[in-house]
Amino acid sequence: MPLLAYKIKYPENFFLLRGNHECASVNRIYGFYDECKRRFNVRVWKVFTDCFNCLPVAALIDEKILCMHGGLSPDLHNLDQIRNLQRPTDVPETGLLCDLLWSDPSKDVKGWGMNDRGVSYTFGADKVVEDGYEFFADRQLVTIFSAPNYCGEFDNAGAMMSVDETLMFMVLKNMVSWGLQDEKKISEELMEAQRQ
Repeated sequence: MPLLAYKIKYPENFFLLRGNHECASVNRIYGFYDECKRRFNVRVWKVFTDCFNCLPVAALIDEKILCMHGGLSPDLHNLDQIRNLQRPTDVPETGLLCDLLWSDPSKDVKGWGMNDRGVSYTFGADKVVEDGYEFFADRQLVTIFSAPNYCGEFDNAGAMMSVDETLMFMVLKNMVSWGLQDEKKISEELMEAQRQ
């Protein structure tokens, strides 16, 4: 909910992208449905699902930086294909939209390979990156892993990337949790961005 609140408060400075768990069939299995039902009611889960179905799956920064949850697709030939994806929509089991959310980078694959998760492809493994971020493909691609201490099983940092108007970026990492101190820092950064 805090992310949606930031989007409402700073609509020109805060952007949300759909991930592979922003899909009813996935988050129903992996705990989000149960959490909504326990804390609120099923109607709240349905409202979130409607919201998730409207989220964009990619963002293009200054025609140079393409952002998405998953990765590339063998079906992707130009960015208009992403722009033309209809919303609201659920995530299909195959195809471009599925790949943008589920494909994974791999150091061991050249071209396209089968994904170990049984969904989509690997290009170039969905893995936890210890420092919260990792560059690959001659620094043309970067994985940002925002979940610290993933599933309580990994001792990884979480990270996020901030990109300014000159395309300079800063990786914020070593977040143990999104506590009040982190929210204050993010809030201050968003306010500074809004002033500019």
